[in-house]
Amino acid sequence: MAGNDRAEATEEVVSRVTRRRKAARYAVPVAVAGVAAATVGLVPALAASGDPNLPKISAHDLVQKIAASDTQQLSGSVKITTDLGLPSLAGLGGSMAQSMAPGGAGGHSDAASGSSADPGSKLMELASGTHTLRVAVDGPKKQKISIVENAAEYSLIRNGRQVWAYDSASNQAYHSTAPQGADTKAEPALPKGADVPATPKQFADQVLKAAGPTTSLSVDGTSRIAGRDAYDLLAKPKQSGSTVGSVRIAVDAKTGTPLKFTLAPSGGGKPVLDIGYTKVDFAKPAASTFAFTPPKGTKVTEGKQHAQQHAAKPSRQEQRQGRSQAEAALSDAKVIGKGWTSVLRLAGPAGAVDKGAKGDTSKMPGNAQSFVNSLGDKVSGKFGSGTVFHTRLINALMTDKGTVYVGAVSKQTLVDTANAAAK
Repeated sequence: MAGNDRAEATEEVVSRVTRRRKAARYAVPVAVAGVAAATVGLVPALAASGDPNLPKISAHDLVQKIAASDTQQLSGSVKITTDLGLPSLAGLGGSMAQSMAPGGAGGHSDAASGSSADPGSKLMELASGTHTLRVAVDGPKKQKISIVENAAEYSLIRNGRQVWAYDSASNQAYHSTAPQGADTKAEPALPKGADVPATPKQFADQVLKAAGPTTSLSVDGTSRIAGRDAYDLLAKPKQSGSTVGSVRIAVDAKTGTPLKFTLAPSGGGKPVLDIGYTKVDFAKPAASTFAFTPPKGTKVTEGKQHAQQHAAKPSRQEQRQGRSQAEAALSDAKVIGKGWTSVLRLAGPAGAVDKGAKGDTSKMPGNAQSFVNSLGDKVSGKFGSGTVFHTRLINALMTDKGTVYVGAVSKQTLVDTANAAAK
């Protein structure tokens, strides 16, 4: 077994990861929940079958190995389980979408009236529970991911400029065509909501990109994932106040490809995110894997047509109001702090949150209102008063004056940040 190596990777090494993220551009895109994660607790993707005896390697060299990995082709199965500590989302998707749409409960929204094959409609479904994904990659132009359910399957396929999504349960398909020249870019052009990380490689890239002086990196033994020997890279925040306890990345000893990613919360208990291969093959997938023709009788929704149809539903006044509110919030956006305890501050008009809560949420169905209320804790301080909405990973403080503080930090860190900003 590789011995523990507590040497910390330098910022220079981490910057090389950012510059040399070759494999990242080939990672499989998918509509995975959380982002709104983006985010997430998983049962181990595959139980370890003994720790392999591998040559010792430093954290510095293991980070380099990930950066140098150039996995352009692979196929296999991925197991993902999400556990943000949220109340059950069952039955809330449609009712909440309707209540939050323009016009309240009587309004329309993409989630309520769009194609069930639209990648965006799958986000809520993957926000909790365990799911099995089948993935295939053949360079930057061909990717496929399928979400396997009990008696149905949802697939998202990119083949050159053509992007298809198909839901076998409803026999509906979603189709879009990437702009001319998009197939030559490093990142695939996909429908909005379809580019959320879905493989251990994608999550690992994000962590290593953000790693720096606030992160401790070490090699914490070895493991065997999907029948392959792997080194375990352990990343831990040096700062207190983060909801992230540690991130463990199982790195294929031969190729340097991350095989498993586990995010443990600082509060203990089940991982928030654990995503890993149960089967993996680095051979080139068959060309037929990325071919798709809608089955007979399939209802096909074209991406542009779908977007135009729903964009026309809100009134011009509602559109202008929505744009002005969003622009006002983003113009005052500010990141406070560094590293794992950084907090995003969004300023809003006085009373905006309070008025919104008295207006919009009162129109929610009972189960949706209970869900929202169950997430909040009333707090007060120099900033005034407000509510902290919490999960096991991301917390947000919404003050009664309309200012929002959000981050992967504890409730107390949010309150302290808001108090410091109020001075």
